[in-house]
Amino acid sequence: MVHHKEDDATGDETNISTQPLSYNPSQAPPVYKVGYPPQKNLTTEFTDTLRETFFHGNPLRQYKDKSGSTKFKMGLQFLFPVFDWGRTYNLSKFKGDLIAGLTIASLCIPQDIGYSKLAYLDPQYGLYSSFIPPLIYAAMGSSRDIAIGPVAVVSLLLGSLLQNEVDHEKNKEEYLRLAFTATFFAGITQAALGFLRLGFLIEFLSHAAIVGFMGGAAITIALQQLKYVLGIRNFTKETDIVSVMESVWRSVHHGWNWQTVVIGFTFLAFLLLAKYIGKKNKKYFWVPAIAPITSVILATLFVYLFRADKHGVQIVNNIKKGINPSSLHKIYFTGPLVAKGFKIGVVCGMIGLTEAVAIGRTFAAVKDYQLDGNKEMVALGTMNIVGSMTSCYIATGSFSRSAVNFMAGCRTPVSNVIMSMVVLLTLLVITPLFKYTPNAILGSIIISAVIGLVDYEAAILIWKVDKMDFIACMGAFFGVVFKSVEIGLLIAVSISFAKILLQVTRPRTALLGNLPGTTIYRNTDQYPDARHVPGVVIVRVDSAIYFSNSNYIRERILRWLTDEEEKAKAEGLSRINFLIVEMSPVIDIDTSGIHALEDLNKNLQKRGIQLLLSNPGSAVIEKLHSSKLTEHIGSNHIFLTVADAVRFCSSKSMQEP
Repeated sequence: MVHHKEDDATGDETNISTQPLSYNPSQAPPVYKVGYPPQKNLTTEFTDTLRETFFHGNPLRQYKDKSGSTKFKMGLQFLFPVFDWGRTYNLSKFKGDLIAGLTIASLCIPQDIGYSKLAYLDPQYGLYSSFIPPLIYAAMGSSRDIAIGPVAVVSLLLGSLLQNEVDHEKNKEEYLRLAFTATFFAGITQAALGFLRLGFLIEFLSHAAIVGFMGGAAITIALQQLKYVLGIRNFTKETDIVSVMESVWRSVHHGWNWQTVVIGFTFLAFLLLAKYIGKKNKKYFWVPAIAPITSVILATLFVYLFRADKHGVQIVNNIKKGINPSSLHKIYFTGPLVAKGFKIGVVCGMIGLTEAVAIGRTFAAVKDYQLDGNKEMVALGTMNIVGSMTSCYIATGSFSRSAVNFMAGCRTPVSNVIMSMVVLLTLLVITPLFKYTPNAILGSIIISAVIGLVDYEAAILIWKVDKMDFIACMGAFFGVVFKSVEIGLLIAVSISFAKILLQVTRPRTALLGNLPGTTIYRNTDQYPDARHVPGVVIVRVDSAIYFSNSNYIRERILRWLTDEEEKAKAEGLSRINFLIVEMSPVIDIDTSGIHALEDLNKNLQKRGIQLLLSNPGSAVIEKLHSSKLTEHIGSNHIFLTVADAVRFCSSKSMQEP
């Protein structure tokens, strides 16, 4: 008697044979039966499912057989990775972190001032958000390369959502309090997702949707800066491209300030040139990194020396001096604005997480180290919770700064600490020097920073690879550009979910044929040489069979069968007597799926056709056995491979008179 063999999850039948389909029984290879997995009780099954869903990486494995003190030390290192990498920190690593930290500081200071304007907040709040959060992340984060601070897309999204609830000009204090409340709940959301190991939820926003959303947000951000680059005072509060361009052209004759235009476009050209130099030659990475602060210094000197502010050039004016004041008392914990703050915080927190984790994984792959997504979420959430209590708004990983950090040779998160110290020095000493900084230069810096978010190469690749993904990409892009950031985000999420639903409810099925000279059966569309087996139809189902798709799968299999029957009749071939369903890709089945197979079997019996199943997986065969469907079909009609099933059909056909 032949022993049972474990089920083949891949469905690849690699045993090559040159034998014809009809075998002499004495020459036939051994036939293995489909194995039944050992029965599990409900508690064991539930525990295994829970462990695989939330603890698939088995994070507690390293604590096994350790003493209490060792477990405590390892737990501390898990929550605060600084205690791990800090043990091997040395002067060589510090040199790399020092250079990287100073470099990203020169980039972040002008960006922070500009990004705070996107969120309709005073400039100091952008600087505050690059002081406290990076310190928290340096202690808790596991990425060596992420540079923390405000980012353009989240700033724009936060400002847009807050402005829908409270006017930042009429109710400035209430607007500020709602911003801190949203930041608090963004942190709570991020930390909760990490602690509960629900990081997979951010994966529902597909890569294509993110590419489109980021590109649309970049266009929107750049258009918003036209009011600063052109010196327009009466500018629309809408963000869609139509309203913005109407506002620009309405003020072309009397609203533009030519001195501002000269400053804005001159330095924009300088910044883009610096970016081109850095991209063309990697060893000049520092050129685009120091270009923004250089532009700020030169533009500020120009305005101060020539008193351009007296000729209509808008300037930053005073930036509040000093370190972050406490804002715990400003967070709404009661009242009608709590729910609004929570809603805004969840949306912005999820977008911030998506961006930061994607950046962290990108650089971790380049440097060949592992990044724990759930640990990153806890670190990002904690820094935003603390940030909300210290006058910061939502901070996350910045791609432009992280890229500069990486190119500058950072070795550990200490580069964030260096950057934070430079920002602290700026808050304590240098902020008065920004008084004469023109808004036009900040607009130019933001435009040059967000241009890189328009990833047209990725969009072209998406078009070539997956048209449905391209629709998601363009839907998100046009939603942001022509309507609003929140509508674009809604479209991105909706199309991502729609794609999942479409794939689940309308899974692929394929007609299989035999590759000549082998016992391998493959898709006849993919392999035109694959031959149909006379009297047999072989269909592969490429999905789990659930309530959402069971009826479709049954009807699609019957349609394949009908098509093949009509084809056989037209060509004068033998009638169809057997239907083989290849179930290797079917990872699971529910009660609706079992009912669909029962209905399929009854339908086939009425037509005088025998149903055979090939290689059902352990979860599937267990449920088929529990439902007694295996008895209705016949256990002798369930095979390990398609070749075994075809061999059975051939022997049965030869036995018929």
